[in-house]
Amino acid sequence: MIFYTEKLLHRVNQRISELIRETLINSGILRLTLRYSLFLLFFQPAFAQKNDPKKEEWIQLFNGKDLSGWDIKIAGEDLNVNYKNTFRAENGMMRIMYDQYTTFDNKYGHIYYKEPFSYYILKFDYRFLGDQVPGGANWNVRNSGVMIHSQSAKSLTKDQDFPISLEIQTLGGLGKGVRHTANLCTPGTIVEMGGKVIPDHCIDSQSKTYDGDQWVSVTAVVLGGEIIHHIIEGDTVLTYEKPKIGGGYISKQNDFASGHVGNPDYWLKKDNTLLTGGYIALQSESHAIDFRNIEVLNLKGCMVKKALNYKSYYRVADNSKCTYKK
Repeated sequence: MIFYTEKLLHRVNQRISELIRETLINSGILRLTLRYSLFLLFFQPAFAQKNDPKKEEWIQLFNGKDLSGWDIKIAGEDLNVNYKNTFRAENGMMRIMYDQYTTFDNKYGHIYYKEPFSYYILKFDYRFLGDQVPGGANWNVRNSGVMIHSQSAKSLTKDQDFPISLEIQTLGGLGKGVRHTANLCTPGTIVEMGGKVIPDHCIDSQSKTYDGDQWVSVTAVVLGGEIIHHIIEGDTVLTYEKPKIGGGYISKQNDFASGHVGNPDYWLKKDNTLLTGGYIALQSESHAIDFRNIEVLNLKGCMVKKALNYKSYYRVADNSKCTYKK
């Protein structure tokens, strides 16, 4: 009996020793875990803030949920009146729709991103849908566009059809024949190609034709007042230089009054002024169209290498935007 009791006590003591060792080991692990957690707490922000100068920081202009960050201006309407729900955010797309219209009634409109850009790369996808709304002009069948270097939404006069801008004209095929897209149209503006002024209001690209309701991907490389490239599916289809205010509204014969511009003298005084920047706007021109993946890579920013937000791909310096370690 005594022998059995001693044996039991020995086992109890042995188990107590094992528990003590396990506790010490676990507490050691716990201390290490706590130290590592504190290390991460204090030092991870510093690691997270480390800048990669080559990493491209694309700006998503459209959040896929609503129209916040954009201004609407439709001819004949006040600023930000979305006539008949023309502009919509649905299913991750910016949609321009006419299902609430009876007739188009010359309600040309545009939706403008809130901030201007000068040196940047713009990307977007578009597709046309169905048939044109009744009352739209024949030349507006499967016709829309994206304006760059545009005046702001709030600076348009009330009845003005189109902003003074450069239009990346998007055209859909009509099922027969050639119809280029990513062309250039120039409401109130004029450009040069190969060192010569081009008086034409619209200039054709060299793109292929895109029939049906398929998605088309467009890129524009916009370098201020220097040079602009239109790119479709990776191919450069149009290049022009030195965009300026001028050339009349549509032409010398179609002046600002024809486009219901309420302040023509203001623009005539700016004739031959180089366009170096402006706003981006999506166009409403009587045929339903969807846009998605609307994004910009700004090429103007901090070019001081020791700054936290220096980028090696910037083309033009804006060192007022530089941030530094405190």
